[in-house]
Amino acid sequence: MMKPIACLFLILACARGVAEPVTFRNPIHPSADPWLGYAEGEYHLTTTVGDKVQLWSAKTLDGLKDAKPLTIWEKGTGVWAAQFHHLPGADGKRRWYGYFTRTDGEDIDHRMYVVESTTDSIRGPYGEARKILTDPKDEYYAIDGSVFEQGGRCYFVWAGHPGHRLYLSRMKDPFTLEGGRVMIEASGFCCEEVREGPFVMRHGQRVFLTYSACDTGKPDYKVGYLWMPENADPMDPKSWVQHPEPLLARHDAAGVYGPGHHSFFKSPDGKQDWIAYHAKTTSVFTYKGRTTRVQKLEWDEDGLPERVVPLGLDAEITEPERE
Repeated sequence: MMKPIACLFLILACARGVAEPVTFRNPIHPSADPWLGYAEGEYHLTTTVGDKVQLWSAKTLDGLKDAKPLTIWEKGTGVWAAQFHHLPGADGKRRWYGYFTRTDGEDIDHRMYVVESTTDSIRGPYGEARKILTDPKDEYYAIDGSVFEQGGRCYFVWAGHPGHRLYLSRMKDPFTLEGGRVMIEASGFCCEEVREGPFVMRHGQRVFLTYSACDTGKPDYKVGYLWMPENADPMDPKSWVQHPEPLLARHDAAGVYGPGHHSFFKSPDGKQDWIAYHAKTTSVFTYKGRTTRVQKLEWDEDGLPERVVPLGLDAEITEPERE
C-alpha cells in the first residue's frame, strides 16, 4: 500500500502535469563486452554471445531487458566484442559498420572483422564479413577493435600483440588500414600487461582514449584513460597524456567487481554522457557472471571525466533525458 505522503506527492505531480521519472535497475543484459548507442529513435545494444553478432533495440534502457535480438552475422564460433559505427564509405556515403573479433579459440588466431550495412539503418541487412589486416603479414593477433573520427579521418584502435597492448592506425576506408601502426603506452594499474577494449570519446577540447586493464576474470579489472588536445595527432604517442587514476574500478561496498570493457553513449537529447560496462557480483576469479550495466558519466570543472563509482544492483537509476 502506498504511504499517504507518497500518495500526496503523486497527486500533486499529476495535478501539475509533472510526469514521474522513469527508472530502471542494472543489469540491463545478462552478458559481457557491451557496446551501446542511440540512433533512429532507439537504444541499440550488442554484447558477446559466443557464436554470432546480435543487436537488441528498445525505446528505453529498461526496455532492452525484454527486447528480441536481431542477428546481424552468424557464420562461426568464437565471436565477441562487437561495435557499430556510422562511417563514410568508399563512395562518401555514411553507412553502419559492425566490427567484431573472431577466432577458432587459439590466441594466435584472434582477428578483427567488419560487416557493412547495405542500407543507412543500423539494423542492416549487412554483407559478408571481411578481415581487417592490422599488420602487413597478418602476423599478430588483434581483438576489441574500435573506430573514431578525428580531423576528417578515421582511425582504428585495437588490442594486439606483441604485448597485448593498444595499437592505433589510420584507415583508408572502413575495411582497410593504411600506413604503419603505433603502440600507445597506457598504464595498467596492475602487474599484467593487458590493455584491451579501447574506446574513444570527446568532451570540450579533448579526445579521450579509454581502455580496460588487468585480467577480465579478476575483481580488479578496471578502466583507465589517456587524453589529448583535439588538434593533436593521434598517431603521435607523445600526443596522449596518461591520467594517473582509474576512471572505473571495483566497488566492494556495492558488491561490484571487475567493471570494464565499456562504451560511451549520449542521451537522446544529446546533453548527457553515459557509460555501459560489464561487471560481476563476486570477487572470485571467474569469467562467468559478467553482466551489462549502465550509469551516467559526470564531468569536473577542468573538463575531465569524474571517477565512476559503480552502482549496486539495488540502485534505482533515472533513464537518460529525452529529446
